[in-house]
Amino acid sequence: MTIDFEKMGGLVPAIIQDAETRKVLMLGFMNEEAYKKTLDTKKVTFWSRSRNCLWTKGETSGNFLHLVDIKADCDNDTLLIQAHPDGPTCHTGTDTCWGEENTMLQGTLQNDNPVLFLTELQDFIERRHREMPEGSYTTKLFRDGTNRIAQKVGEEALETVIEATSGGDKLTYEASDLLYHLIVLLTEKGLRIEDVVKELQMRHDPDWDKKRRQAKAAGEMK
Repeated sequence: MTIDFEKMGGLVPAIIQDAETRKVLMLGFMNEEAYKKTLDTKKVTFWSRSRNCLWTKGETSGNFLHLVDIKADCDNDTLLIQAHPDGPTCHTGTDTCWGEENTMLQGTLQNDNPVLFLTELQDFIERRHREMPEGSYTTKLFRDGTNRIAQKVGEEALETVIEATSGGDKLTYEASDLLYHLIVLLTEKGLRIEDVVKELQMRHDPDWDKKRRQAKAAGEMK
């Protein structure tokens, strides 16, 4: 993605949107350094025009904005950033900088699209990863480490295959176990389920395989 930082003297507006509710939370400004730090840390970082320095949202309040996705507009000089807020976004204590409640917009309720629950589930798993509460199965998985989590994904995948081929009636149950452990593994590796969805969206392009082979050929020629 190419971003035109020069048009406004090194800064671009960054509109922050809750990835789940689709509510606009705030507007900030980024320079190239803030943009790169946001990508590296997965926490939304801005350039403060008043303090003339970088600032990561939440570095004093704890109300971080966890990066989900970044899109540039048609002129490549404005960013739409989707994120998961840890708490109120505005410094006044309100959910948004417009004093609105950060609630679901009509038509995006999880009851209308249950797939949205996967985002909520990973948010919960990420909190477990940060807080590591005692007595939690998810905490135990994280403490056991990557190899054990990956092993559990393999075990659950095998159980899903067995259930599917044996004609049992618990395929949904086993597939749920598989998906849960996969999200735990993604979290352990610093990835989101949305990253998997982006990969699938890319592969959905009719020319994806052609582009992939071209890229592979170009790499082999170097």
